[in-house]
Amino acid sequence: MATSRSMSEQAFFILTALVDAPLHGYGIVGEVKSLSDGRLTLRVGTLYGALDRLTTEGAVEPDHDEVINGRLRRYYRLTNEGRTALAVEAERQAANARVAHRRLGLGIAGEGSS
Repeated sequence: MATSRSMSEQAFFILTALVDAPLHGYGIVGEVKSLSDGRLTLRVGTLYGALDRLTTEGAVEPDHDEVINGRLRRYYRLTNEGRTALAVEAERQAANARVAHRRLGLGIAGEGSS
């Protein structure tokens, strides 16, 4: 997965949603909404487009399928490459936030003086 450019917010939250366990599409939508405190609501087309791209990039992969009430649910899981890309992006975002906080004169709990 390319890490030279910033990751989209959708991809960031999809990967974050998959950290603990594989999820199916509707489960990912709900987890992303919860993780983002409702700021990000994925539509089905957006979700599956992002999952296709993340699969092509090697960040996620299909885990298993199950049939519930006659409907197929495909579960996706985070790959090692996806976990690494998420960690890199999380650190990039944290570093950016630290710069903004310093410029704004906002202290971050536990951070030493600069």
